[in-house]
Amino acid sequence: MKKLFGNSSYQINNCWKVSFMNSFKEKFGLNSNALKLIAIVAMTIDHFTDIFFPGFPIEPVPMMLHGIGRLTAPIMWFFVCEGYFYTKNVKKYMLRLGIFAVISHFAYCFGFGIPLNPLTGGIFNRTSVMYPLFIAVVILYMHEHAKFSNALKFIITTVLIFSAFPADWSCIAVLCIVYMYGKRGNLKAQMGIIIGWTFVYALVSYLFVSKGYAIVQIGILMVYPVLYFYNGQRGKAKWMKWFFYIYYPLHLAVLGILRLMIYGNVNLTF
Repeated sequence: MKKLFGNSSYQINNCWKVSFMNSFKEKFGLNSNALKLIAIVAMTIDHFTDIFFPGFPIEPVPMMLHGIGRLTAPIMWFFVCEGYFYTKNVKKYMLRLGIFAVISHFAYCFGFGIPLNPLTGGIFNRTSVMYPLFIAVVILYMHEHAKFSNALKFIITTVLIFSAFPADWSCIAVLCIVYMYGKRGNLKAQMGIIIGWTFVYALVSYLFVSKGYAIVQIGILMVYPVLYFYNGQRGKAKWMKWFFYIYYPLHLAVLGILRLMIYGNVNLTF
C-alpha cells in the first residue's frame, strides 16, 4: 500500500510540474519569432567575429563569440522540421529554400572572399548553410511522396547528402534535420541527435580542419534551454516569415564589404 501510494504521489507531482511548465511556457515562453531573432543575433555575432578575428584563433574572446554562434544552426534545423510539417504547400516551401540557397551561395562567397572563378573550383568548394536546409527538405519530401523503390530512394538520398559536403555545417546539417524530423515533439531525442552528429562533425574538424572550430562546437549545448521554452506559437509579426530569408544574404553582403575595406580581396575561410 505504501509503495502504491508513493507511485501515485509521484505521478500527481509529475503531472503538476508538467502542467505548471506548460502554463509558464504559454505565458512567458519563446515563440518562433523570438527564437528566430535569437538565431539571427547569434549568427551575426558568429560571422562578424570571422571578420575581426580571422582564422579561428584559439583565444578567449573569439572562442566565446563563436560559441554563441553555435545557437544558430540547431534553431534553424528545428524550424525547418516545424516548417516542413506545418506548411500548407511543401512544394512552395521547397522552392523558396532552393531560390534563397542560390542567392545565398553568391552572398556567402562574397562575404568570406571565396573565388567565384569556376575554373579554380572556388565557387564549388564552399556554399552557405541554406543549401543543406534545402536538400534536407528535398529528402523529406522524396521519402513521403516519391513512388520510387526503397533502393533508389537510398541511392538518391546518399547522393543528396554528400552533395552538401562543401556547405557550411556540411552533410551534418542534412542528417540532423532528417533525423530530427522523425523525432518531432520529443525535444530530448532531437537534442540527442544534434549532440551526436555535432560530435562527429567536431571530431572530423579537429582532425582535419581546425582545432578551434572543433572546440567551439560545444556551444550547441546552449540551444537546449532555448528550445525548451518554445511555446509553439508563431508570434504576431508576420513579416518575420521573410525576414531571415532577406537578412541572411544581406548581412553576408555587408560582411563582404567590410572584408574588402579591412583586408582587401582575401579569402577568410580556413
